[in-house]
Amino acid sequence: MSEDKVTIWGIRSGSLGEADELFLKKNLVALSWKEVGNLSELGTDREAFKDRIKEVYPDIKRGAIPVWAGQLYRFVHEMKVNDIVAYPSKIDRIIHIGTIESDYQYNTSTSPEFPNLRSVKWIKHVPRTNFSQGALYEIGSALTLFKVRNYADEFLATIEGKKIDKEVTIDETVGIVADEIMESTRDFILKQLAKELKGHAFATFIAHLLNLMGYQTRVSPEGPDGGIDIIAHKDELGFEPPIIKVQVKSTVGNLGDPEISQLYGKVDPNEFGLFITLGGFTNQAIAFARNKSNLRLINGLEIVEIIYKYYEDLDSKYKGLIPLKKAYIPETIED
Repeated sequence: MSEDKVTIWGIRSGSLGEADELFLKKNLVALSWKEVGNLSELGTDREAFKDRIKEVYPDIKRGAIPVWAGQLYRFVHEMKVNDIVAYPSKIDRIIHIGTIESDYQYNTSTSPEFPNLRSVKWIKHVPRTNFSQGALYEIGSALTLFKVRNYADEFLATIEGKKIDKEVTIDETVGIVADEIMESTRDFILKQLAKELKGHAFATFIAHLLNLMGYQTRVSPEGPDGGIDIIAHKDELGFEPPIIKVQVKSTVGNLGDPEISQLYGKVDPNEFGLFITLGGFTNQAIAFARNKSNLRLINGLEIVEIIYKYYEDLDSKYKGLIPLKKAYIPETIED
């Protein structure tokens, strides 16, 4: 069996494994989206799937429309008989591997909640520990239906009864998985801040972070950008040094020398300047700041690290904006 000739699909049985019994006892794989109706009526036009999603779910977020429609379209038109399907069960913690045995079917009597069906023949039931951490991460996609691409060889080897080298004591994919999890979390935080805290709202958030770091702050009134968004200081009255003049930008692009120079022009020799952005800085801006001992630049990635440090003390409205929970992630075991 060649990876080039075989498509491997990953599929989930609901967020809580609601369709697990349907999958394993009735030898089916299924999608929900019951409100959409019979998908075969939509033909092969991808736009028809998007239009149906918008019609049935008028309150859906715009970005979710092509994601939902794409999964439904692939289940009906791209998944083929004899394709491989891998189902990671949340109930028994086993990865079940099978072959697709039928074209798309719509049947509300079999399972009203999961009416979009395909027959499957299960051929392997493999413990999760048999796979690398990278393969487990890929099969744990947040999507309901997806193609397995990066670690397809592991699933093909399992089907063919080939043994993966167990003499290797270090799973090299562990570090990759940890990096991907951390990067995804950083992206989530920055996207949420850029979307929900624009302009003055972002300045208020940064002032709150500075408060948690032990500074008193004064936020400039909302209005035309005067170059200084926050004044930060240690004493309550704001007379004692250090006095920090802060400018913030909620944009995600790179800021250049002109913006940094504008802030620095309003910083006295005995004061400090702080420029904070969700994005980054050009090389010219970084070079300019490097030569100024009383000027500091903080980019989006550094903001995320500060948020991690003070997350437990954040105001509840900000925790609601960027909901996070503590979790352990694997770390590469060194020799």
